[in-house]
Amino acid sequence: MKTEPETPRAGGTPEWLQRKERGNVFWLSVMRWLSLALGRRPSRIVVYGIALYFVLAVPAARKASRAYLDRVLRRPVTWLDLYRHILAFSGTIHDRIYLLNNRQDLFDIRIFGGEPLHALHAVNTGCFLFGAHLGSFEMLRSIARDNTQLKVCIAMYPENARQLNGTLAAINPHVMLDIVSLGQLDSMLAIHHKLKEGTMVGILADRASGPDKYISQSFLGSPARFPTGPFRMAAMLRYPVYFMAGLYEGGNRYDIQFELLADFSNSTPASREDEIREVLARYVNALERHCQTAPFNWFNFYDFWKSADSENT
Repeated sequence: MKTEPETPRAGGTPEWLQRKERGNVFWLSVMRWLSLALGRRPSRIVVYGIALYFVLAVPAARKASRAYLDRVLRRPVTWLDLYRHILAFSGTIHDRIYLLNNRQDLFDIRIFGGEPLHALHAVNTGCFLFGAHLGSFEMLRSIARDNTQLKVCIAMYPENARQLNGTLAAINPHVMLDIVSLGQLDSMLAIHHKLKEGTMVGILADRASGPDKYISQSFLGSPARFPTGPFRMAAMLRYPVYFMAGLYEGGNRYDIQFELLADFSNSTPASREDEIREVLARYVNALERHCQTAPFNWFNFYDFWKSADSENT
């Protein structure tokens, strides 16, 4: 993949953080109650209606979906494709209700490439798990809650969709205990402490949580800018980095994929910049590959390929 020069970002808010939340706590609470009272299969009927509403009534989501599907499917995109895409997103959000209620038994969860992580856990060594808005990252935390000896935390930007997070957290009051907030003065210290304890730290590395430096990469045939912040943090803290994706495969099946991107244990300041570029390129390569094999799992509903010039205007 072609790598363009790194571009600085002096300030400003990423586009995804500028999007207003849709819905409110009341209706989300109603959906939560219906899901737990009726069960996954009957309450999923409501999810089909929600997805149809977004396809018909939310042109911004529809436009972003088409822009992505045009690239990944490489054929004319139909209304059924748009519906399948938004339905997959709605379905993973619906499934989070059950995962946060410790109902992993409802799902057929298959894990690929997880053996090296078990080896790290055996010697109490932490690592980074770099995911994306691809499938369900909640599957990772569900595995950790099912295995009390496995230590996992998520480093995330909590302000986005705070109504949804608050409602889901109400299902399980302990769900927020394994989250480290990014964008704080002590964020890196908190993450370093977790890693030293042998914790696996998950980060969604395809979006910036604030001002950042970007590297432009060819992604699904067009240039897209990816933030370097997560990769810089991993290089500075000198821990292994794995790609992680919890792909929804239909029905009740999720495939959790792990693959090693880099081990920064021996990273030095002199080689750090080249290593960051190389590892980010591997990350984008893995992300593109999984998008192509599970195309309806990509959930960035904004113009991900927006040019650098238009972002800075």
